Amino acid sequence: MKLFYSGASPFVRKVMATAMAVGVVDRIEKAPTNPWESPPDLLAQNPLAKLPCLVTDDGLALFDSPVICDYLASLGGNAAFLPWSGPARWLVLKQQAIADGIMDAAIIRRNEAARPEEDARAKNIQRQRMIMSNGLAALEAAPPANQVDLGTISIACCLGYLDFRFADEPWRSSHPALDRWFTAFSQHREISETAPA
Repeated sequence: MKLFYSGASPFVRKVMATAMAVGVVDRIEKAPTNPWESPPDLLAQNPLAKLPCLVTDDGLALFDSPVICDYLASLGGNAAFLPWSGPARWLVLKQQAIADGIMDAAIIRRNEAARPEEDARAKNIQRQRMIMSNGLAALEAAPPANQVDLGTISIACCLGYLDFRFADEPWRSSHPALDRWFTAFSQHREISETAPA
């Protein structure tokens, strides 16, 4: 399998951590890619020019991290990582959705911050900050378990991205339960070995 990736992307990190957790990381060839340059080899596989993008051994291009992680989980055969039905499944998917929403907002904020000042830009940044704050509050109210699954990996990658890109806005002091969880969960190989450089 071939993964178009960027080491700074929290969504790529989620895919790599998933691959480690389900035991298929050694089957992935990483292709460093800058999606902002819309390279032809990425566009040939993903018309949206987004990362991550995984090309399976059969040549099927999968994109968007939830789809890729679902596919990798199906290869690994670890039913606890992404339960197939029942309340456990919906909890994992809900945790992934919250984490992905925070990561989306964080990336939008980072990109907006690079643009010239204007009212619309400032309002968009404020909206993304509110989304991030609300998501963190939801996670603080219901901290995840210490088990390695798609939901907890998504949350860990999300929090790691906030530390990486928004270090000047520390979230830990106002979210002590989440801070304790993340500190402990970061010891898992899937998180410690995928941290951005």
